[in-house]
Amino acid sequence: MTQKLKTDLFDYDLPAEMIAQFPAEKREESKLLVYHRRQENIEHRTFSDILQYLQKGDVVVLNNTKVIPARLMGRKAGSGGKVELLLLKETGPGRWEALCKPGARVRASTELEFPRGIRATVESAHNGIYTINFLNDSVLDALIEESGLAPLPPYIKRKSEEALRLRKFDIDRYQTVYARKRGAIAAPTAGLHFSRDILDSLTGKGVRTVEITLHVGIGTFRPVKAEYVEDHRMDKETYDIPTDAANKINGARSGGSRVLVVGTTAVRALESVALRDGTIEAGEGSTSLFIYPPYPFRIAENLLTNFHLPGSTLILMLAALVGREKILELYEIAKKEGYRFYSYGDAMLVLND
Repeated sequence: MTQKLKTDLFDYDLPAEMIAQFPAEKREESKLLVYHRRQENIEHRTFSDILQYLQKGDVVVLNNTKVIPARLMGRKAGSGGKVELLLLKETGPGRWEALCKPGARVRASTELEFPRGIRATVESAHNGIYTINFLNDSVLDALIEESGLAPLPPYIKRKSEEALRLRKFDIDRYQTVYARKRGAIAAPTAGLHFSRDILDSLTGKGVRTVEITLHVGIGTFRPVKAEYVEDHRMDKETYDIPTDAANKINGARSGGSRVLVVGTTAVRALESVALRDGTIEAGEGSTSLFIYPPYPFRIAENLLTNFHLPGSTLILMLAALVGREKILELYEIAKKEGYRFYSYGDAMLVLND
C-alpha cells in the first residue's frame, strides 16, 4: 500500500514583508527566476528576458479568462451593518453563490441592500457558501461593473477606504492584458507579467500565442485542510480548449518546438484533456483535476508560474513537476534573493532542458 502524503510536507516559512501588496510598476519589470530542470541550473533575470528563452515555432498557452469585479459592499437591511460579498458563481437568474463577511452575522432570510437600490435575500448557507437571491437583478451587472471591487486575495491588505481609492488600479492590474472571457473570481496570476509590448515582441520573433479558457474559481485557491494530500477534493472549474489552439499546440509538439504553459490554471485545463501521448483534444467541459506528486505530466513540461502559498494545491502541482525537495529549495533561494511572493509577486520559469 502506497503511503499517503502529509500536507505539512509542503509548508515553508515566509516573512510577511515578502508578500507583494502591489505589482511591479511595469508588468514586464517583475523578477524572473529561471530553473532548467535537466541541468538543474538557476538564473535570476527580469521578466522581459523571457523573450530569450523562446524561439520561432514555439507556442505560448495563455488563459484568457476575465476577472469579474466580484466584491460587493452592502449593508444589512434594518440594522445597517456592513456586509461584504464575494460572488462566486451565478446559478440562475439573480441567484449567486457567494462568500460573505462577516458570515457569523448573516443567516438565512437576512435582507441585504446595495447601491442602485439593489436588494437581496440570503436564501441559505452551507459550508461557508451563501446562496444570495438578488431581487432586482436587471441592474446587477451595472452595479458589479460600476462599484464592484477586484477580488484580491486576503493576503493583499486593503483597508476599506484604500480599496475604494485603488479600485480602478486593482481592477486593471489584477487582470491580464489579454483577458477576454468574463467568468473568473481570481486572476490567472502568471499572466499578469505580460505587457502588450512583450506579446508583440513574441509575435515578431515568430513565437505563437494561443488562448484557452479556464474560469478560475474558489477551488484553485481553497486551502488544503486535510491532513493528507490525497483526501483533498478540488471544486470543479469550467474550461474551453478551441480547436485552433489544440491544433497549434499539437503541431508544435510534433514539430519539436517548445510549448510553454502560462500558469497553473492553464496546466489544469490542458492536462484534463491531454491524451497519454500528450495530444490535446479540443472541447468544453469542467474539471476537478488535482495535480500532486507523483503525477505523469503529459503536456506541461515547461511552465511559467508565480510563487505560491505553503501547503496550497498550486505548490503541490509545482512539487509534482520538479520534486518536493527541489521546489522548496527554489523557494528558499527566491527568499534569499528578495523575490516577491504570491499574486502580485514575481515569476518563475521552469524549463524542461
